[in-house]
Formats: sequence, structure tokens, C-alpha cells
Amino acid sequence: MTPTRPTRRGGGLHRSRGHRRAARAKGWVFGTTLVILLALVAWPVMDHFGVFSDNGDPISFARTGTASPGPGSSPGTGTGTARSPVLMPTGPAASFSVAATVPEDGSKIAVTTLKGRKSGFTGRVWVWAPPQYSEPKYAKSGFPVLIALPGGAGYPVNYWMGTDLKLEASIAAWSKEGKSLPFILAMPVLNPHPDTGGLYWDASDIPGQPKMGTWLTEDVPDLIKANFRTLRSRAGWGIMGSSTGGFAALKSVLQKPRRFEAAIASGPDIRPDSRLWAGHAAQQRANDPTVLAPELIRAGGPDVYLAFQVGTVGSDAEDRPKVEDFVRTYTKGPVRTKLSVIQGGGHNARTYVPNMAAGGLIQWISAHMRGPVPST
Repeated sequence: MTPTRPTRRGGGLHRSRGHRRAARAKGWVFGTTLVILLALVAWPVMDHFGVFSDNGDPISFARTGTASPGPGSSPGTGTGTARSPVLMPTGPAASFSVAATVPEDGSKIAVTTLKGRKSGFTGRVWVWAPPQYSEPKYAKSGFPVLIALPGGAGYPVNYWMGTDLKLEASIAAWSKEGKSLPFILAMPVLNPHPDTGGLYWDASDIPGQPKMGTWLTEDVPDLIKANFRTLRSRAGWGIMGSSTGGFAALKSVLQKPRRFEAAIASGPDIRPDSRLWAGHAAQQRANDPTVLAPELIRAGGPDVYLAFQVGTVGSDAEDRPKVEDFVRTYTKGPVRTKLSVIQGGGHNARTYVPNMAAGGLIQWISAHMRGPVPST
């Protein structure tokens, strides 16, 4: 008797194929799930190391249709007339690249290398524009500028360009809350070389040294004027800094009050003390806030607004009497001051940034400076 062959239509064969399909489906689901899980684990690591970053990509802060002169401006020049408070970008445009992204709003911090025409010094400058800068209603408006200077060496990086201290995110948030003007931030290197054995340049033109005073107070503002919509008035220009950068802010505003109106000096030195001043006592005095302040008082102006903050622990506790003495001695006539003492605060930028608002300092200088006026 011939054995019966199993038919392909038999139920047993159909069940075998069904089992294989189910096994393949389960395998596909497992494999897909594994890939997704691995991606979720790897993404933050890769993002941390900049795999998905646009850092280094070219960036421009110009917007289509905004390069034309605003009301009261001179056609064809890109600059305003004497009647206009707005200074449109004067050019030439610098070559900027993305240095960081502010996580809170996606705005970009950019960097360029500036060859200072007046100082002869070449160094990097980081810049950030507030979100309002790209809003259509401000397309022909000038924005105030805050030059932000770091403590320590301030070279080869200005630490305010990092997103960890949240200076940019804070300015953006405070400006929306009405606590601060929407400042453009300019963040240049502070010194021409690394801090070797406590060597620094006091943000000054020390004879025989790179002209860091001219670099910070003339070349850097010229860069911002060339590339951004700014304000002609000194009321659109201020400087902030911590530690040595705080000294630089204080000294520069007192030294050039017709260029700058306000400063925020956090845990600052009060007097220049670089060892590079040896043999140059007259020039050192010309960069000393305790000399510059009485000179401005005797001259009767223009008014300057100097906001100070200092902590109560560590080196800030040691520097506090000097800051308080300066405020007590020189707050008169055109020298207007505000002091915030941070209880429990130390000599630390992470303490200084939140206290700029908590201590009322950013509100105070904003009230005395000029902001952008939206077009109607």
C-alpha cells in the first residue's frame, strides 16, 4: 500500500508557517525596540560630545530686509543721521561661526576673531543677540550692548560664552519679564595671554604691552557697531564683569564716561595692581578708579551708574570693605552707585548671575539706559 503524502493544504503545514511568521514578527519587534533603547541611551552622550551640534557652522545676525536704513537714516550708508538714535550696521561684516546654543530658547552664541584696528591686538570675541533682535517689530530698532568680562585669565576663553552660567538665558528671561533691557552681549577675551603666575593686564594700555584697554573699549564696540543695530547714545552701552573683569568694567566706565553709561562690577578689584605697571606709576594712576572717580566728580559729569555686588564669604568677605569704602567715598555728583551684598555668597560667577536680578542690579542699570523702540 502506497503511503499517503501529506498535503500542502493540510492544517499542520499551515500552523508551521504561522509559527514562523509569529517568530519573525516577535524578532522584528524585539530588534526595533532594542535599537530604539540603544538610541535613547546613546543620544544624550552623542549630543554631549557635539555629534549633532552645529558648532563651527557659519552664522550671520543680519536679517533679510533689515539692512536698509531705518527712519531718519541716510540712504545708501547703512548708518543713521544725527537725528536718529539708531545706528544701523556700519560694516564690514565679520565672519561669525556658531560657538554654542542656549538650551532654553535655541538662540546662538557666535564667535569671531577680531583684528583690532586701534589696539593692534588680535583676539576672539563671542557675541549673543537676544530673541527680540530677530522679531519683525524690532527690525529697524537699535539695541543696547553689554560687554561682559570674565574673571581670572579671561584667555583663551571668556567664560560668559558658556551656557552653564546662564547669563544669556537670564538676560532673555529677565527682558521678557520687564526686569532687564534686551542687551546684545559682547564677550571678548580679557587678557592677551594665559594667567601665568598671576600675570594680568588690568584691561589697560600698559606701556610696552598689548593695548588691552583700547581693545576692550574701542575695538570691541566697533565690531558690534559694524555687525549689529545699536544705539548712538552712550545710554546704549554698558560693561559688566566679575573679579578682574569687574575692575575692568568699573575702570572703563569711569575712564571713558562719554562712551559708556553703566557698569555692573561683581566682586571687583578696586585698584590696578598688575606687576606690569612697574616703572609706570603715572600711567597706573590714569587707570585707577580711586583717581578717575574724583576727576569725574570735579568735571561735573557725565553721569555714570555703577552697580556693585559682593558676597560675604571667602575672598569677597575680604574685598567687601574696599567696595563699601569706594561706594561711601565717591557716590556724589555724577557718580551714581548701587550696592548689593549677597549674604552667604562667595567669589563665584554662579552666585553673581542670579543676584543681578535678585539684588536689583540689572533692573537699576536698565532703568537708566536706553532700549529698543519697536516700529509702529
